Amino acid sequence: MKGVILAGGTGSRLQPMTKITNKHLLPVGPYPMIYWSIMKLKEAGIHEILLITHEEYMSSFQKLLEDGAELGVSLRYEIQPTASGISAGLAHAKDFADRDKFILLLGDNIFEDSLLPFIQSFQQQKNGARVLIKEVKDPERFGVAKLNETDQCINSIIEKPTTFISNYIVTGIYMYGPEVFDYIQELSPSDRGELEITDVNNIYIQESILKYDRLPGWWIDAGTHESLFMANQLVNKQLARKGRKNL
Repeated sequence: MKGVILAGGTGSRLQPMTKITNKHLLPVGPYPMIYWSIMKLKEAGIHEILLITHEEYMSSFQKLLEDGAELGVSLRYEIQPTASGISAGLAHAKDFADRDKFILLLGDNIFEDSLLPFIQSFQQQKNGARVLIKEVKDPERFGVAKLNETDQCINSIIEKPTTFISNYIVTGIYMYGPEVFDYIQELSPSDRGELEITDVNNIYIQESILKYDRLPGWWIDAGTHESLFMANQLVNKQLARKGRKNL
């Protein structure tokens, strides 16, 4: 299986730092944020990785990561021309995926758990997609999942609901088959002019084939000043607990 990392976006919530660099190049612990997605994939046995970002940042990523050999992976790159949504970015992975299953990570998601057991479950899954969910205290900030516990499927995803649905939100960790690229072609831009990943997931929901697993450990969407600070604290504590100062 291959891995795809989306490292685009404007990083508007992290300004002024993101006026001079991509948010995925900001430090989390002793390394740039993007390292953690790469290493989580590597730990799970995924060594072929595609990184998708905007043209203005491409040279910075390539200078930092090169072909990935220093980190023990094989890296390829694709440009997402505009900040037109996660699904629009994912569309650029079609040739890389090569009609096979793959895992997609949003590069600003920092988390504790190994991906290996979830990937193994997805590899055994006959069809459909799989997402990782997390119980949080502030679900209204995210896409909230309504669960079918019996079939381990998601019944619906509501973006930033105004009334309480559940504390389980869909993280930026997704596993798809090659049909996802056909689904993306069916999408229309949302009210904010983007091709939304929730709309892709809703197609799987309509067919009752969007499975889920729960992340038991900590998880952070490091897209704000507060959450980036917290991600640094959690990563440094984890490294200290393991008696390590590096990856």
